[in-house]
Amino acid sequence: MSTQYHQISLKEIFSECQDMFTSDVPSFFKLLEEHLDLEPFIPHTFYNAFYRSLGRNRLYPLSGFLSALILQKIFSIPTDALLILFLKLCKELRDFCGFSKVPDAPLFTRFKQNFLPFIEQMFNQLVDFTEPLCQAIDAALAQMLTFDTSGIELYVSENNPKTLNAFIRRLKAYYKDKPAVDPYKMAYGLMPAQAAACPEAKQLYINGHFCYADKFTILTNGLGIVRHMAFLDDAFKRAHPEMPVEKRSDSPDTDKSIGDAASLKPVLSDFFLGIQPFIRILSSGTRLLIPWILTGL
Repeated sequence: MSTQYHQISLKEIFSECQDMFTSDVPSFFKLLEEHLDLEPFIPHTFYNAFYRSLGRNRLYPLSGFLSALILQKIFSIPTDALLILFLKLCKELRDFCGFSKVPDAPLFTRFKQNFLPFIEQMFNQLVDFTEPLCQAIDAALAQMLTFDTSGIELYVSENNPKTLNAFIRRLKAYYKDKPAVDPYKMAYGLMPAQAAACPEAKQLYINGHFCYADKFTILTNGLGIVRHMAFLDDAFKRAHPEMPVEKRSDSPDTDKSIGDAASLKPVLSDFFLGIQPFIRILSSGTRLLIPWILTGL
């Protein structure tokens, strides 16, 4: 008698977890408690900074904030206000996070603002932890790198569609007798390079539309696991003066292509320099690739 095997996938596992969360909440959190333990991944420097900042015991544990924010992303909860509502309504969720009472919105905001470097350090540590796992799953795919750019649209007045649309309508009316003039490209060239209220909100052309966003790059391996992220902010550009800062043309597509190509080498350089102590676990092919990328790209 032949045995039928079924190839499971990450998508199916994630769908089953979401179904369990809606239909059997106690079993879902029991499963999380058995298989998800954040404590070993939290750097000691993070512990010291979190508990030392007040000089007294904290009512809310560090692992509780991290668990709540991770579950917020897993279940696509869009705002902290909605996350707090879930915490208030679901006792199992509060118990899993270790909250005797629900933190208010300013506490979540201060946590993310005050401990941002330590959160970044924690996720960099996760990269080191998951690299041997990726190598064991598929060494060839684990050595691949995929580079992509995107941006986080910020809450500034320039991102209000009415602002840009009104500007384009005025240009269309002014140049209505000149069909060779493209009002969209002209609007791109005349709009300010950054938002007035937030210098980090740069004018970008993302997914076919104008916006003011904080641009970032992401590196993933062939398995789709994130290896590195970098925000292309003013600090990054000061560290890499070879990158263009100003717009070079009246074409948003051209500027996007130039910006993406110019950021590739600096991002890869920072990534490989940042994981040098961990390179020893990679194959010789990858070690030979690194100096070529840094010097010959």
